[in-house]
Order: sequence, then structure tokens, then C-alpha cells
Amino acid sequence: MQAILKLDLAGQPRGWMSLHEAITAYARGAVVYGIGDLLPPVFGGIQRLSGERSFIQVQPIVALDGRVIQGFTPPLCNRTLFRRDDHRCLYCGNQFTRGELTRDHVLPVSRGGSDRWENVVAACRRCNWQKDNQTPEEAGMPLLAVPFRPNSYEWHFLAKERILADQMEYLSRQFRAERDWAN
Repeated sequence: MQAILKLDLAGQPRGWMSLHEAITAYARGAVVYGIGDLLPPVFGGIQRLSGERSFIQVQPIVALDGRVIQGFTPPLCNRTLFRRDDHRCLYCGNQFTRGELTRDHVLPVSRGGSDRWENVVAACRRCNWQKDNQTPEEAGMPLLAVPFRPNSYEWHFLAKERILADQMEYLSRQFRAERDWAN
């Protein structure tokens, strides 16, 4: 089932919603504006007196009424972390499946490092074991890329497997840099 990108009134991404949730928002009048080409119509029942069948068309990006929330803290999970790092071990550079990767703390937690975007990278099991409780410099294993915290637009892209062209165009305009995973 297709996911609809949910925005606040200011146009900031605020999550993904199901097609059913979007239809409900349209029916309640909660959609302030939509962006993108209309999706195929979703048909309802047939009106008894007129014989006409109801339908509704939804756009792939919708802004809902309500308050604008300042700031966004992207939740850190391995799925989005591994997508951020293109499923590559940032020590050896090889690509792996999600099940073959681990989360490595650049500055180990036992040495004061925190579990935040700027301190974690995807690492294969071998490199994570080899690095052990050291910094990359101490282990002689330089990072191939600098870990970064994705902005709201980047995170919403990373959080979803299949994205429509209109949604990708909207989100990618606010990416901070060219990303291999965004092509």
C-alpha cells in the first residue's frame, strides 16, 4: 500500500501515513493543501438515489491543519543508520545486507561516547570486532565518511523503502549534499 508524506502547515515533513489515513484526513477536511500528481481514485459505495459511485483522489504529499512544531530530532535506529551509510561498512568500504551490519560507536560508549547520529556508523562484524574498544585512529582504521545527523527531509527519505517521484523531488530539494543513496 502506498504511503503518503504528511507535512505540517509550514511544509515540514512530519511523518508517513497510509492511504486510508489520508482519505480520512481529506474526508474530515483536515488537508489544507496537497502536492504532486493525483493518485488513482479510491472508489466508495454507490449512492442509492442517484446510482453514482463515490470516489476520492489523494495527492502523494499532504499538509494537515494543526500547529507547526519547531525542530525535529530524527530517531536513531539501525535501519535508517544503515541506509544513511548506503549499507557500507565505513571502515572497509564493502557493502553488506542489513543482517550483516552492526552499529559501531566511533568513540566507544564505555569511553564517554554517546548513542547519537554523529557518533555511530555502519560496520561489518569483522571491522567492528577488530576496532574493539578503540577510536578509529587508535585502531588504525580511518572512517571513510563523517557520520552526520540527517535533517528532517533526509530522515523521512531514509525511513521509507518505496517513495513516489513527487515525494522524492519534494524531499531531495532540502538534502544538505549530494547523496549516493538519493539517486
